Amino acid sequence: MCKRIVIKIGSNVLTRKDGKLDVTRMSALVDQVACLRQQGYEVILVSSGAVACGRRELKVKHALDSVEQRQLFSALGQVKLVGLYYDLFREYHIHVGQVLTMKENFQPGEQFDNQRACMSVMLENGVLPIVNENDTVCVTELMFTDNDELSGLIAEMMNADMLILLSNIDGIYTGHPDEPESRLIRTVAPRTDLTTYIKEEKSAFGRGGMHSKYTTACRVQAAGISVIIANGERENILIDLIQRPEEVPHTVFPAT
Repeated sequence: MCKRIVIKIGSNVLTRKDGKLDVTRMSALVDQVACLRQQGYEVILVSSGAVACGRRELKVKHALDSVEQRQLFSALGQVKLVGLYYDLFREYHIHVGQVLTMKENFQPGEQFDNQRACMSVMLENGVLPIVNENDTVCVTELMFTDNDELSGLIAEMMNADMLILLSNIDGIYTGHPDEPESRLIRTVAPRTDLTTYIKEEKSAFGRGGMHSKYTTACRVQAAGISVIIANGERENILIDLIQRPEEVPHTVFPAT
């Protein structure tokens, strides 16, 4: 039985088609995380959505470049996002703690050790870490590719048993998911090359895409951690993945 799970929730899961935060889905995912905690699992959340939150909070009257937009909207949105998580988890008497990180914190050394120690003491005291990139200072070459990469690094740093990447599709397909002849790839054995099935395209509201998830999953699988790619829009998805995985569509990269 796996005990420590890193769950990455993508922007496309947390936002509606109009770009606004989907509070109903966010609440449903919080309910499921609370249920997993009650069953004895340790959970670390890597949550996107800050920039999307901030963009809806403020109407800017003058032009901003891409870096300025990211810094401004993430600074605004992170407060709103974590505030919502705080309110939702408080109903279950679960304390949450925010961890804003940068790529350089994953290089061997003092910052790596400090970050791991911080998250370890949070888990030891029943605090649920909510992790995101520090978008206010991380720009250009200092940025993670996306939160898929970040969640994989967190899973390795914290010796997780499983990484779950929640997107808005069920997993990796042999073609476009909307094409009737495409089939879902349920299991990906180590060192299996699926690049012919995956296009390098970005998601609607985030920086990632299926290529990013595949790359992260392969690396984390090689580190001995199981990875699941699944649809965060499906009802009760997290509970089903843990308790009834055979009943819910997903792609799994079993640990080596």
